[in-house]
Amino acid sequence: MDTFGTRTIDTRIGPLSFDHGMPTTETVATLYDEMDFQRAVQCYLWALPIVSWEGGRQAQEYNFGTGYNDLALYRDFRTLSVAFTPNLTTPYSWAFLHLGEQGPMVVEMPPGATAGALIDWWERPITDVGLIGPDQGRGAKYLLVGPGQDAPEDPGYHVFRSRTVHVPFFFRVLNPEADDAEAIRAGVRIYPYSRREDPPPIRRVDAPRDGELKTMVPPGGLAYWERLTQALAGEPGEDRDRFFRAMLRPLGIESGKPFQPDERQQKLLTEAALVGEAMAKACAFNKRFEGIRYRPDVRWNYLISPDFALDQDVDDYSQLDERSTFAYEVVAMSAGSMPTKPGTGQSYLCGYFDADGQILDGAKSYRLHVPPNVPAARFWAVTGYDLDTRCFIQNQIQIAERSSRTDLKANDDGSVDIYFGPTAPVGLERNWIQTVPGKAWFTYLRLYGPLETFFDKSWVLPDVEVVR
Repeated sequence: MDTFGTRTIDTRIGPLSFDHGMPTTETVATLYDEMDFQRAVQCYLWALPIVSWEGGRQAQEYNFGTGYNDLALYRDFRTLSVAFTPNLTTPYSWAFLHLGEQGPMVVEMPPGATAGALIDWWERPITDVGLIGPDQGRGAKYLLVGPGQDAPEDPGYHVFRSRTVHVPFFFRVLNPEADDAEAIRAGVRIYPYSRREDPPPIRRVDAPRDGELKTMVPPGGLAYWERLTQALAGEPGEDRDRFFRAMLRPLGIESGKPFQPDERQQKLLTEAALVGEAMAKACAFNKRFEGIRYRPDVRWNYLISPDFALDQDVDDYSQLDERSTFAYEVVAMSAGSMPTKPGTGQSYLCGYFDADGQILDGAKSYRLHVPPNVPAARFWAVTGYDLDTRCFIQNQIQIAERSSRTDLKANDDGSVDIYFGPTAPVGLERNWIQTVPGKAWFTYLRLYGPLETFFDKSWVLPDVEVVR
């Protein structure tokens, strides 16, 4: 049976012409362009974790002057504004390890109340560190072994294998006292296992106090694909990624080769980056995962799908959509971000729309009513983020977060009202997060040490409401 015959067929990608069933020369070109475009869009989503991490590494190198194994200190609104959806209450520290250059690496964590993780380049947690990690806040030596490397048998270390040569490392200090944070940072060490008898000193680096800082936000257009080429450099291919790497070859992207796309490839890649980001934004802020809604009577979503697997693999597939959705909005996945035991880790509720289902508009004023008895053993925080960058709202007051550790004005019943808007409500300035007209935003409620009433959903968080 001749399915196509000699005719022209109208399709969603335009008219396709056939001669006795054979695609015409023009139709062949159209089909190849469409095939490569579709593949590029899917590769955009597939690549989000490593493009984001490579962006974070480059931004840290630019902002702090750091290299591999150096510890960068993110202390305030300005420095944390370069990252995706951080909190402003606990100071962060970041480092990047490269297991291919120096072999197995050691990370020494000192005792203290910290939460963090060692993560591979594809956003898979290798191990948590700190209170949720094997050291349980008592301090330990972690030994990271890279692909193809022999794992030393050394009882003095917690030994973990990474499937990638790049390993991001981060931790937060959970206690608010500055002296405690400095003492913990001073006790962190990073060095090659081969230098364990005489470890080199670690560099702990602050960002300069002035000048523009580069963010980790992935660039658009061809720059996205150039960064992907950089992110793939030196990384071994995995079986689950072989088809994606094959789809990139006709687009001029191969590991170990320079990124030099021809005119046709440039056109397809530029448009694919635009459509790919639009899809990523749709998936992140309109999640369609089963069980993603906290309660059916409110619009709050969980940040992470309850069915998400830490290694991104389940019985018969890898969680591509779950991973790319997370990576567009956040970095630094850890077991502590999906706690199952009350009082441990941290949980997140995400608000992308107001109570009427409308976008959160920086020109309008809103109220978030936080009921009493917030289910958080350590603290809770409400943070505002720019919808386009997923970084802090860049406002004049340089405050994008209000938390139970700040001087909030509470209501008589112990509840708290948090206000968002261009101008502060009179007398409630310390409960206010300033928004920017012309920019949409979204918010997270963080619960550090979430309690039983969060897990059983008996604590109800009302939706963000417009102040009329």
